Order: sequence, then structure tokens, then C-alpha cells
Amino acid sequence: MSLNTYNKKRDFNKTNEPIGKKYKQNKKLKFVIQHHMARRDHYDLRLEWNGVYISWAIPKGPSFNIKDKRLAVKVEDHPISYGNFEGTIPKGEYGGGTIMLWDKGYWTYKKNSKPNFKNGPIKFELNGKRLKGNWSLVKMNNKNWLLIKDNDNYVNTININDYKTSLKTNRTMKEIKDTKNNNYNDIKLTNLKKIIINKNVTKGDIINYYKDIANKMMPFLDNRLISVVRCPNGINDETFFMKHLNTKSKNIGKKMIKDSNNIKKNYYYIKNPSGLIEEVNMNSYEYHIWGSKQNRIDKPDILVFDFDPDKNLPLKKIRNGVKDLKNILDNLKLKSYLKTSGGKGYHVFVPLISTSWKKTESIAKNISELMANNWPNKYTISMSKKKRTNKIFIDYFRNKLGATSVCPYSIRLNSKISISCPINWNDLDKIKPDTITIKNYKKYIKDNPWKDFFIYDRI
Repeated sequence: MSLNTYNKKRDFNKTNEPIGKKYKQNKKLKFVIQHHMARRDHYDLRLEWNGVYISWAIPKGPSFNIKDKRLAVKVEDHPISYGNFEGTIPKGEYGGGTIMLWDKGYWTYKKNSKPNFKNGPIKFELNGKRLKGNWSLVKMNNKNWLLIKDNDNYVNTININDYKTSLKTNRTMKEIKDTKNNNYNDIKLTNLKKIIINKNVTKGDIINYYKDIANKMMPFLDNRLISVVRCPNGINDETFFMKHLNTKSKNIGKKMIKDSNNIKKNYYYIKNPSGLIEEVNMNSYEYHIWGSKQNRIDKPDILVFDFDPDKNLPLKKIRNGVKDLKNILDNLKLKSYLKTSGGKGYHVFVPLISTSWKKTESIAKNISELMANNWPNKYTISMSKKKRTNKIFIDYFRNKLGATSVCPYSIRLNSKISISCPINWNDLDKIKPDTITIKNYKKYIKDNPWKDFFIYDRI
């Protein structure tokens, strides 16, 4: 079972649907039903199996009448994370329309016969908030199946049309659609004309940038704890680094973590684009992310190499250094992704299967040491400023629990307001580390050079 079809059908720059990643199967198998008002109104039944949701589209929805045989069209497998998705897919995109979480719960099958998802029939029991009892899925041909209610105590006890609100938010389909349309309108934006940098970049300019880039940036913020640089009165005044939650919002999540002194502190993460804009409105302009997600804090899934060159080093030598790293990563069969730092150098990200911090740090250290040992005149892994003269400092120390790296698409609080921007490898020799800025980003950010970052078959 694969999520390749699911991922290929969607442009995650335009839809807020979760990117397809496979997880280990839970001991208790989940199911969800989502009401989907797309080109044609229907209900989607999803049964968890082998780390994905096996899915069927049911035009008329399930029926508790045993005489009803409801058409169920098998569609592509969906990720388990899709079970929490509710919102509106933009018009023109695959499945464009509004989706509501209609039911959820657990399902079971007869222990002596595993379900045959290829040819059926599948006999199962649902224990949801709305749907309960025994059901059968019977294959007719190709992708067409029938969903039939089996005879039990739940026959004719429910009319699905009586349930018009979401289990997740208690909203109707219309309210969900309207919320999407007014997503940012509920946020009271303040001081939009305040000058932040130089004389021509305002807080409103920065908010508009993040609104424009939110869908591209959110996959990297999704469930990741953040640290931010706040700049209340412009970069010529005080700025400060903040990593602990100090605001309350339904769009911001919190995570309690003990520090080295065993004291609990609240860290935080952004849940959705509205949360991002709220945070920007609080004067948080630069974003740094953890290498693991808050719900898997001990399982890092991103490896980071930060090329920090001596200020007098020619750009050609910096680019050649990045190429040396890429060759090593290629030989190790590690797919890598390039972005500008927004400052002097470049950053290289490598997606990993969730692993331990000890292993992740070891990989980063070994690769960095290899470069420093092979080319001692070009690279160093020493933090000492004196030892960096005419060299590139390879900062692999980002790969520790609690360490952060600049989030893709974050602006940098410098005089140019440059952007730490994902770029294609073949653009390395064309784009300088600080070329892309808040003023010219539309010229460069046309496609998504990291489109497969979260769906690549990781090591």
C-alpha cells in the first residue's frame, strides 16, 4: 500500500491537505467518515490498514437499512493524518470543495479472516460516534463496491441526514466553507504602517508576505516547536529571541518540556496559517524550527548542515563547498535539498526516517568531520572564530535536541529583509545567499523545488 498516488494528485502549495506519510499500524484500527461537498456531494469512508486509510467514496452515504446497497467507489489510499482534516480544498484542485469530519471511531474484523481489500468481501464492525454495528463491503467490478448494512441491533436506528455538523468543530458545511473564506479576516491586525526596516518595509509588508507564502511554509511548521525573533519597533531598536509560549490562541499549540534543571517550560508551535499570521502580528518576523515534531519529540526527521563562511571568502568557494557536501550525500544515497540562508551561506536539509537524536547527530558529525579532514584548508568544524579564517565553518550542531534551524521561507531580520528560501540545486550558481528578498521573492518563488521533501522514501 502506497501514498504515491495520493501525493501526485495534490499540489501542497495550494491545498492544506496533509502530505502523505505512512505510519505504523495502530493496535486499535481507526476509521473516519468525511462529508465531502466537491463537484458531487458524497461521503468518504476510510478504514485504517498497514499505516494508511483504505478509502471509498460513497455518493449517497451509508444507510442503516439492510435493503439499501450503496455504491462505494474505491479511491486512492489516504494518510492517517487525513482523519483530522477539515476545511476547503481550493476550486480547480483535485477534490476541490469543502470537507467535514462526519464520524470517527474504531473498526474491527473477524480475527480468523483478515480483510481482503483487493477482491473482498470485507465484513467489519464499526464503533463510531454515529455509525455502529456490522457492515459489509462487496466488490462488483474494477473500483466499484457495495456498502451494505448487516442485520443487527442497529438496523434502521439512524438517518445520516439528521447529522449536519462536524464532530470536530460542530460547524455545518457552510460554516466550514465561510471560515475558510474569512480565514485571516478574524485576526485583528495592528500597526500595519509601522516601519520595520529602512524606510520602506512596513509591518503590513511582512504580514502580506507571510499570507502569500503560508501554504508553502506550513508543511515545515506543522507540529514543530519554534523559536522566533521578535522585533516590536524595527531592527534599529531591541530585538529578542523567544522560544516559550506567552500568548493564548486556538491556532497555537503548546508543549511542556523539562529543561536541563528539570524545570517545566511551555514551548509552542503553529497549528495553521491563521496561527502564523497571528504570530507575525505579534511582531515575530523570523522563524526557527526544531528537527523533530512535538508529538515525536525524541524522533528527529530532518538533518541540517549550515554553511557559515568567513566574511572574506569568495562566493565561488562557498558554492564549491556546498557541492562537495552534496557529492558526499549523493554517495551515501541521502537525498538533499538546498536553500539560501538569507545571509552569507547556504543550508542543506536531508529528510530522515524518524530516528534517535544520538544517531542523527552522529551522522551529521561524521560527514562534517570527513569534509574537515579531507580538505583542512577549506573547512572547519571548530566554533572558534580564529580557526575560521578563510574557511567555511560547517555547523552540524543544529542536529541536537532543542537546537533549531531557520525555517524554509522565513525572512531574515537584516537590512535587505532577505529570505531563507528553498531553491533547486541547478540554481546554486545563479542565486546568491541573500538574493531573494521580501521585495523580489515572487520572481523566484514560482514553483516548489522541495515538493517531494516530505514524501521522499527516507533512509
